[in-house]
Amino acid sequence: MKLMAALAAVSVLAGCAAGPRVMMYFPENAGNAVLKAWPDADRVPRLEYAGQLVGEDNFVAESGSEGRGKRFFRWIVGLANGARNAERLIRPQSGVVDAAGRILVTDAGRQGIFVFDENNGTFDIWYAAGPDLDFSSPVGIAERSAGDFIVADAELAEVFVLAPDGQPIGRFGAGDLVRPTGVGIDKVTGLIYVADTGAHQVKVFTSGGELARTIGVPGDAPGELNAPMHISVSGGRVYVSDTLNARVQIFSANDGKLVGLIGRRGLFVGNLVRPKGVAVDSDNNVYVVESYHDHLLIYNDAGEFLLPVGGTGSNIGQFFLPAGAWSDDNDRIFISDMFNGRVIILRYVGA
Repeated sequence: MKLMAALAAVSVLAGCAAGPRVMMYFPENAGNAVLKAWPDADRVPRLEYAGQLVGEDNFVAESGSEGRGKRFFRWIVGLANGARNAERLIRPQSGVVDAAGRILVTDAGRQGIFVFDENNGTFDIWYAAGPDLDFSSPVGIAERSAGDFIVADAELAEVFVLAPDGQPIGRFGAGDLVRPTGVGIDKVTGLIYVADTGAHQVKVFTSGGELARTIGVPGDAPGELNAPMHISVSGGRVYVSDTLNARVQIFSANDGKLVGLIGRRGLFVGNLVRPKGVAVDSDNNVYVVESYHDHLLIYNDAGEFLLPVGGTGSNIGQFFLPAGAWSDDNDRIFISDMFNGRVIILRYVGA
């Protein structure tokens, strides 16, 4: 009885202390921003560290403190230490920044989608893929022009459609997909590109979810695919991480024909072994996650290698088995640092 009374009293104090929350990009002491330069003659910095996302810990009370009452309440009900980790990223896969500025991150470990809303100071996790069906292994996510989202679930072998508030409103791909992972949308045509890792193809669907065509066949020749994993659609091009062929292939969004190759298998920094996430900035520089060597590798529009970022570790500028990558309209580059349970944010400074 005394414990229940204490909990009730502290609950009132915690409620009064909550107030608005602010989203912080530096939940831990990150030190000074890291500037990186392209390897050109003048060594002009092109890339800077912009923060990281880990989960609920990115949100703090507006004053920068939770308040004594709320902290004590969290401690007494067991949320101060281990249990709080339930609201942190576990195995982030990929993500998207929507038109409202929210950052959505798929997490296969939590079997859900983390929603970081900086403008409203809110944090949420979406679990439902459909009525009476939860996500199992969500990987790719993209926003459609109507403001809803498509999410590829590798284990459920379907693509699910979510309303802007996260409510399930549709699904497609059953029977057409083997193991869907990365997704991308052509905002001009509305076509949906899905990397089908299990079928070694890219499946192209209409906005209504009908299979329109396929890109590639299994194999290792140019235009052929071996376990493609992630996709980025930009400037009329479809960038596909051809993972087990150790390269990124670029296809025309108009007809699906091969228009370029980036990277090749090798032992040197700048070569690829297990490329996964791929993203493109406003100057058409291409960012490729090299998961085997824990690097982010950057190439220019012609496929020339510019810069490596990373190396194995958990410090700023390091990665541990990174997975997806994506960019936004502000030239921020997001990397899902999977085994470190975080998303690293870099910003392309430009020329």
